[in-house]
Amino acid sequence: MGTSYPASPGTSYPAPSSGAGHPARAAAQPSAGYPGRADGAGASPSAAYSASSGVATPPAPSQPSFGAVPTQPGPSSFGSAPAQPGQSSFGTAPAQSAAPAYPGQAPAGSQSFPGQPPSPYADRHSGGGSPYPGRPVSAPAYPGQPVSAPSYPGQPPAYPGQQVSGFGAPLGPPERAARRSRLAVVALTLAAVLAVVSGVQAYQIYRLDDRLAAADKRMAEGQGADASRLDGLEQRAGSLEKQAGAAFNPEAVASAVLPSVFRVRAGQFTGTAFAVGKAPSGGGTTLLTNFHVVESVFTAGERKVFLERKDQRFEATIIATDKDKDLAQLRTTAKFAGLVAASDPVRSGQQIIVVGAPLGLQDSVTTGVVSAFREDERGGGPVIQFDAPINPGNSGGPVINGSKEVVGIATAKARNAEGIGLAVPIKTACDRFRLC
Repeated sequence: MGTSYPASPGTSYPAPSSGAGHPARAAAQPSAGYPGRADGAGASPSAAYSASSGVATPPAPSQPSFGAVPTQPGPSSFGSAPAQPGQSSFGTAPAQSAAPAYPGQAPAGSQSFPGQPPSPYADRHSGGGSPYPGRPVSAPAYPGQPVSAPSYPGQPPAYPGQQVSGFGAPLGPPERAARRSRLAVVALTLAAVLAVVSGVQAYQIYRLDDRLAAADKRMAEGQGADASRLDGLEQRAGSLEKQAGAAFNPEAVASAVLPSVFRVRAGQFTGTAFAVGKAPSGGGTTLLTNFHVVESVFTAGERKVFLERKDQRFEATIIATDKDKDLAQLRTTAKFAGLVAASDPVRSGQQIIVVGAPLGLQDSVTTGVVSAFREDERGGGPVIQFDAPINPGNSGGPVINGSKEVVGIATAKARNAEGIGLAVPIKTACDRFRLC
């Protein structure tokens, strides 16, 4: 009987034929199996590297499988020479054990190590070798660990569970999910920042609105207080104006009335006349004076008199006279501002000024007070007594109060006395000639 050998992984021996184990055959040379040496059939040296998996692997000593008895060279059962490694005792080409392509790679057609799952690419090609000739497959790091995807030459193998990446490699679902989660976190962070900024701005706007409302309220209160003070000031100013108006100011009164007062030259006599009231319907100006001023001209049957003011001279006409009240009305074509007649009667103690041309001196002004309001003993009507100095030439001049109104017409003075002057009330003249 032939000798049986325990089967080594990936190696099979042909069944011994009749006459196997003969010494003559045992001494036969091996047909092939050594690198670099051509066999008798002219096979190329690369034939010795052919493996059953189709991957060129260098010959290596066969390694025993776990649980299998290694093949030891020994004497033939028939007493022949011991078999050389890799040489069949039957004279046939030795069956070479298929060594793994790289350390840690299971040989094709053999069982995996205990606990190691089969290669996922074992069934893709005949012989069960590497899925692509010449491309190494990374081996598991530890027993029981799944084999990771193949890596490119020169690139370290990927860790278990790691997506293979490279130039142009698409992102896997885990990386896309991680990127989306990062984008979501960034978006939420930005939204939170914007919300905080918006809240701060809204709070600041609210505070500003409150401050503006308070400022408007204070402004309104201040304006109200200012308006009240302004009203008070206006009232005080009005009262002061009234007091100033009540206060006697001869300078102001004189400057206001002098343009309306003239010196009258009637023949050889001189006196004073003043414009009063509104302009007549025919135009020109109406003036008043005493009758005794124009008496010589009027008695002579003439009506022409002259009004003089500084270097100017105007012709005037006697319109009407009243000898009993010592009044005369004149009219001129020239236009002058008329003085206003006082509506209220004079009072004792009231301050006055008298404007006239005493002794022919134009624009003379004297001041005094109303001494009394008396009735004329001769029956000519009431008269105003005042203490302002007057002289010949003041006759017909206006007596003015502090309000720049005419209260009377200066007529005469007491002889052999000082400070006693008399004036015809303006009301008497207005009533007589229907003026004012």
